[in-house]
Amino acid sequence: MPEDRSILEALRDAGFATSSSCESGTCGTCKIRLLEGEADHRDMVLMEEEKSDHIMICVSRALSGRLVLDL
Repeated sequence: MPEDRSILEALRDAGFATSSSCESGTCGTCKIRLLEGEADHRDMVLMEEEKSDHIMICVSRALSGRLVLDL
């Protein structure tokens, strides 16, 4: 995952159809389950207790070498 790209951008480039709306981390449309890995949460929506198992893919990045997402 390139550091300068969101997860949403990378998924779209790879041909995955993903839902999004604001693409600024404020609406919650792109929220998906995070199954494995460490995320760099850059959204304004998730509460602290949600960050261990959810991610807003429109703005977030990977901190670990691998993220497993429930697409």
